[in-house]
Amino acid sequence: MQINNPEWPLTLFYDGECPLCLREIRMFEKRNGQGRLELVDIAEPSVEPLPGLTRANMLDCLHAQFNDGQLVTGIDATYWSYKSVGLGWLVVPLRWSWARPFWQWAYRQFCRLRPALARIVPMPGSDAAATCDSDRCSPGKKHD
Repeated sequence: MQINNPEWPLTLFYDGECPLCLREIRMFEKRNGQGRLELVDIAEPSVEPLPGLTRANMLDCLHAQFNDGQLVTGIDATYWSYKSVGLGWLVVPLRWSWARPFWQWAYRQFCRLRPALARIVPMPGSDAAATCDSDRCSPGKKHD
């Protein structure tokens, strides 16, 4: 998706019950000095999905929306999230048109495997393991 003049801030909708997601969100929070990224936990019951989408749609892949309403998903949401916090250089390959089919395929594979991967990654800030049932993740119990 070509966006020439993004209207910041970018609102990133993430799964706050996923340990993998939370690790990245914590990094974004630390680097968001310019306030160009707003973070919304779509797993929170009080958060409404974007118009025309269900919560399941939004948890299935990353969604982000610019201040002017432009929506980006998947690898585009990843690219613009990193760019918003000054790390666009890390994800420049996501913008290479010749490589986009590969990156889109890789992203879908990651989304499919995310629940299984999250089972082995502890929640940030805890020594607890995460458990995932089907496509949903939740923090495990703290060990004594």
